[in-house]
Amino acid sequence: MSHSTSHEHASHGQEHGHGEHANHGSLRSYLTGFVLAAILTVIPFWLVMGHVFQSHWLTITIVLALAIVQILVHVIYFLHLDTRSEGGWNMLSFIFTMVLVVIVLGASIWVMYNENSLMMPMSQQANQGT
Repeated sequence: MSHSTSHEHASHGQEHGHGEHANHGSLRSYLTGFVLAAILTVIPFWLVMGHVFQSHWLTITIVLALAIVQILVHVIYFLHLDTRSEGGWNMLSFIFTMVLVVIVLGASIWVMYNENSLMMPMSQQANQGT
């Protein structure tokens, strides 16, 4: 009876992920994530405040690229999402969420840009009325 009790306890712990340490970060992984996140915050701040590049578009592109890298750092080091956790379903649901966010944001920006470009300037209307 003690064998079945210990077996039930072991399988119970593994079912809920308590027996695996792959999903929990170590102090070293948290510190690595923190240092990377801090570096990925300081670099864009320096680029913008120091006016390092003459082109605003280049600065924006680099800041956005570093933001994407920082998202990946947070996902890996703090959220512990990888292809091994929950049989890959956690990562798959995260990727699906990101695809939806990109579609919604992209469509919103596209609609707002088109609305802005199709609007008649207010200064012309004001000048015609007077």
